[in-house]
Amino acid sequence: MNQQEQQTAKIPYGMIAILFLGAFVAFLNNTLLNVALPVIMDEFKVNPAQVQWLTTGYMLVNGILIPASAFFIQKFTNRNLFLTAMTLFSIGTLTAALAPSFGFLVAARMIQASGSAMMMPLLMNIMLVIFPIEKRGTAMGFFGLVMITAPALGPTLSGWIVEHYSWRVLFWMVLPFAIFVIVAALLKLRNIMETRDVRLDFFSLILSTIAFGGLLYGFSMAGDKGWGSAHVYVPIVVGAISLTAFILRQLSMQAPLLNFRIYKFPMFALASAIMVVISIAMFAGMLLTPLYVQNVRGISPFHSGLLMLPGAIVMGIMSPITGKLFDKYGPRVLAISGLLITAVTTFLLSRLQIDSTYFYIMAVYTVRMLGMSMVNMPIMTNGLNQLPQIMNPHGTAMNNTLQQVSGAIGSAFLITVMNKRTESEAESLAADAMKNVSPDMSADQLASLKMEIGQQALMHGINFSYFVCTIIVVIALVLTFFVKRVMPPTAQQQEAERVAAVQKTQTNTNTTATE
Repeated sequence: MNQQEQQTAKIPYGMIAILFLGAFVAFLNNTLLNVALPVIMDEFKVNPAQVQWLTTGYMLVNGILIPASAFFIQKFTNRNLFLTAMTLFSIGTLTAALAPSFGFLVAARMIQASGSAMMMPLLMNIMLVIFPIEKRGTAMGFFGLVMITAPALGPTLSGWIVEHYSWRVLFWMVLPFAIFVIVAALLKLRNIMETRDVRLDFFSLILSTIAFGGLLYGFSMAGDKGWGSAHVYVPIVVGAISLTAFILRQLSMQAPLLNFRIYKFPMFALASAIMVVISIAMFAGMLLTPLYVQNVRGISPFHSGLLMLPGAIVMGIMSPITGKLFDKYGPRVLAISGLLITAVTTFLLSRLQIDSTYFYIMAVYTVRMLGMSMVNMPIMTNGLNQLPQIMNPHGTAMNNTLQQVSGAIGSAFLITVMNKRTESEAESLAADAMKNVSPDMSADQLASLKMEIGQQALMHGINFSYFVCTIIVVIALVLTFFVKRVMPPTAQQQEAERVAAVQKTQTNTNTTATE
């Protein structure tokens, strides 16, 4: 019995619970601060462009570190890597809770991000190693429960806290759980994954940082600055050039930082394409629905978050169920069914009216999340199943990087579509309204008319963005018909591939030393 078989003979559920709790705390933090941004603006006297750095900075650190996660996962033991990640996250959380100035708060968020960035790729790799092949779908389904539910709960929880307490409570609340996870990990966590003597190519790391950092920064600023701003197009152009150089360098290296050769596996490549589209669609719901509820309907941030809570609960319940169904039936039936539901409900959200009821929006949004819960993890798991185990760190790093980048690009694109449509509708509605304006209308009546035009124009902009998102979902649906179920290699085949890879690395090292 080889080392991996010994590790997977008895699944350490206690250790998995510790890992899941750490991941839940880190993922919850991703969206916990969004609702509190207006309050932080008032306290520190900063403008919207400045306060956005609390989310942009967090995203940038994730975008920089996630591509390098393949190196860290192979180089360091999973125990040390997890403890380091949780310690950095805890230090950032404590610093944020005590932050005396806005600059300290931004720095604290970046320290948090340096810890949480490692969580998702590390846990996905551990799950792929711990669980036997026939239980991978179920395992990844439970992981999806944490990955999806925690960020979805963030707005509701933070909305309630911000209405009743200081925004600092958001960090004080998280800190004890993070410390508990560190203590539990020190006592229970053991090393599962094998390490390799890989070397870090610093030039690749620099190119990766400029590439993904530039793209994420440029696209995330597009909604605020506009596409004509140098803050948008300069980072995007520099990022695109750096990304091209990064890819070419990785393809020429024996031991790349991020192995793009994984795209020679067709089901992994197809899964990546579908996941990009799904990420855009998911960000659309999380972005456009609160805008409609708060800015068009005037509903409070807390009740806006509450509206999205049933969808989060449904995704949490469905994720392990979907995993079990994946193990039994494969990905195609689940993904096609889920994307049909997502397409229909996204189209319904493109037909919202000023008087659409709160519970109607909640019901459609919840069913939409049900559809999305049937797609993401089955497609991702099926793609990873085609990779040799030694390439799993690169596969998970690539998937998580693509989710970050596509989320930023999708958000910027949909905000631009919404803004352009809102502007054109506002001009049209204003021209029609001027025909019926009476000279003796009071200032209050004119202000009320202007507000009504603004609300209707924004509603049309949001509806049009949802319609565009419907088309994007249909593209994913078409791609899903080409998905084939992948049966991963057996443990013996994986061990043979691992030994061959190690021998190849040793041969290359000896050749280099001789030269």
